[in-house]
Amino acid sequence: MLTAENQKWLDEVWGKIQTKMSAEVDRIGDKIPYIPENGKYVDMSDGRIGWWTNGFWPGMLWQMYHATGDERYKKAAEGVEKKLDEPLNGGNTDHDTGFLWLHSAVADYRLTGNEESKTRGIHAANILAGRYNADGKFIRAWNNWDKENDRTGWIIIDCMMNIPLLYWATDMIGDPRYKQIAMHHADTAMEKIVREDGSCYHIVALNPDTGDVEFYPPCQGYDPNGSWSRGQAWAIYGFALSYKHTGKQEYLDAAKKVAHYFLANVAQTGNVPLVDFRAPAEPVMYDSTAAACAACGMLEIAQHVPEFEKPLYFNGAVNMLKATMEKFCNWDPEADSILGGGTVAYHAKGQIEVPIIYGDYFMIEAVLRLLGKDFLIW
Repeated sequence: MLTAENQKWLDEVWGKIQTKMSAEVDRIGDKIPYIPENGKYVDMSDGRIGWWTNGFWPGMLWQMYHATGDERYKKAAEGVEKKLDEPLNGGNTDHDTGFLWLHSAVADYRLTGNEESKTRGIHAANILAGRYNADGKFIRAWNNWDKENDRTGWIIIDCMMNIPLLYWATDMIGDPRYKQIAMHHADTAMEKIVREDGSCYHIVALNPDTGDVEFYPPCQGYDPNGSWSRGQAWAIYGFALSYKHTGKQEYLDAAKKVAHYFLANVAQTGNVPLVDFRAPAEPVMYDSTAAACAACGMLEIAQHVPEFEKPLYFNGAVNMLKATMEKFCNWDPEADSILGGGTVAYHAKGQIEVPIIYGDYFMIEAVLRLLGKDFLIW
């Protein structure tokens, strides 16, 4: 479906990615990057080893290893995976176990058959399954950070990207409970988080005994009733992946509904998403990470819809990638990170329109998807 012009663009981008990643793997190795400071990454393994983004660098490395066969990527990814044993065995984890170990241990097992990595992945899946609330039918997001703020019933749209770890666990050991938990959570998210117009809440506080909505807490968007664009992207990709793993049509329908809302909004801003689609007109703030993740989700949707529907999602993904990368990419091999313009949260001072590691991950995955060089990491 790529035009000759877009194929030329894609081939050029892939060449730039290889040059940049070759320099970065030599420079970074098995350190764990997040947001660069003055053009250089700070190693998250020094004091923040359990941070939720720490799987994205090994995810990039495994994607590059699969696409190129270069052993440098494999060696660095294995080093990060071993470091992540600390949070895995220390119990200091929350719902983000998928982000951490799908991209490290599970990716390793899928590509190399490493049994030790498989064991790590199953352990991580057990931790995630242990957060399941049977009465409310949801996976709890966070532990309580202090005594005054009870987060027992809090769920977040991000978790749609973590539950593929549970689908994988069922495939590995044949126990349907992991998949059942994942589907229960997806059903609850579809009912409680996705709005009728295709927009999404970021966080919903549920009654832990009944699963009923109690209130909408402050979130990473403009306000609790906003439409945080990366949250929309999590929903697009997350529901598409749940459809991939289960075949449940309602999940694909939910992914499409959120994708339509997303595409309608980015069409107003040159195919580059704002941080929150419901925020005031000023100040204008973008989030490139939302574009990269949503593009992956739309490419996933395009694999599961009839031929006449494919161009909407495929071309939407390509248009967002091209516009966002043209606006925010830094191809200098000496500077850490590739995709700038990422925003942690609407009110996150100092972390607005900056390079963030997961922006690079989703950008690379999307490019490799278009080239047919990716592998299933979710």
